[in-house]
Amino acid sequence: MESKKQHIINELKLNWLCQEWETVLLLNSNGQGTDYLALANSTSKSCKTSDLNQLQNWLNEHKDTWTLGYFGYDLKNELEKLSSCNDDVLNMPDSYFFVPEVLLRLTNKVEVLIGDFTGFKNAEFEEPIKSSSKFQWKESKQAYVKQILKIKDHIQHGDIYELNYCHEFYLKDAKINPSQLYMELNQLTRAPFSTFLKMGDQFVSCASPERFIRKKGNRVISQPIKGTIKRGANSKEDAFLVKKLKNDPKERSENIMIVDLVRNDLSKIAMNNTVNVDELCEVYSFRTVHQMISTVSAEANPSYSNTDILLACFPMGSMTGAPKVRAMKLIEKYEKTKRGVYSGSIGYFSPDGDFDFNVVIRALIYNANKAYLSGIVGGAITSKSNPNNEYDETKLKAQALIEAIEKCIK
Repeated sequence: MESKKQHIINELKLNWLCQEWETVLLLNSNGQGTDYLALANSTSKSCKTSDLNQLQNWLNEHKDTWTLGYFGYDLKNELEKLSSCNDDVLNMPDSYFFVPEVLLRLTNKVEVLIGDFTGFKNAEFEEPIKSSSKFQWKESKQAYVKQILKIKDHIQHGDIYELNYCHEFYLKDAKINPSQLYMELNQLTRAPFSTFLKMGDQFVSCASPERFIRKKGNRVISQPIKGTIKRGANSKEDAFLVKKLKNDPKERSENIMIVDLVRNDLSKIAMNNTVNVDELCEVYSFRTVHQMISTVSAEANPSYSNTDILLACFPMGSMTGAPKVRAMKLIEKYEKTKRGVYSGSIGYFSPDGDFDFNVVIRALIYNANKAYLSGIVGGAITSKSNPNNEYDETKLKAQALIEAIEKCIK
């Protein structure tokens, strides 16, 4: 039976909101946390920038109110003096944050935290997805396998221990109802860090199972995911697959390497001797996959601001590899598509000093002006990786994304 909270989310009339507001951001936990809906227009206070100093200054200036938005993956270029020269059709800004004109907290009721909101209205549905072209993968399986073998050579030579390699599938000439696409994707996945973002004519529909980092009071936690396996056809097969994932030495080594990286990142902003691994290589079940998740926590040093804390850990190790900087350089060398918002982080800063941000994975990103829909999927490559198996894992991760699109196509 559908919960009252989920019923409220289903009745949000995202289609109407997208017609009425320049910016719409829904943070949807699907019953596993507190949900927020933020609305703003072009006159609202906002910051769209690739300049890290400008972003930090803006966020610090607005630390006493709610700010919501995202950090794009390519902020790494300023954090670590790197560059990005890969294809970028979507042209999303490297970061975007805003102060909402209306902010709703969604529990079992709609609570208005900011602004005046009288309710939701009906809206005519837009046209379903139309495209004069078919899905394409940016690289063939053969090309993908060649790239993995090159990455494994780097690992064998001690260049890196692990690298998160991603590739893109896309749809050109696509006319899309982004709100319908998000609702279809969310219905399929019910992910705990699901988000929908409208930013003018650019949209993100995200079904993320992964938290990047949260601060509540003085406690900071990060929950990296490494290790994926499909769901079973029945409870017996499901139990077998959970056990198989939990005991897989390759998947465990992937996860543990990233846990070590996260521990190191958190140690930069933590009080002495407070970094702790609360949970190591636990398997959680989602609608479409089982995932191996660890939890690392720390007590934040009060001398660091919220943006200091978050950026000390950014980009998240689960989407880079280790060592982080070398892995990011090789990602730029071997991937074909600029990541942009993908493998960045969407979330909020609250006026009481707390924050919560996801990892942007299992996402469909759409530029309405260019009629271009993009999905990126990937996985961690280690010395034990089998290229064919890695390719199959990316197809598994893309499955719900593609199914959501197909449900919207008429």
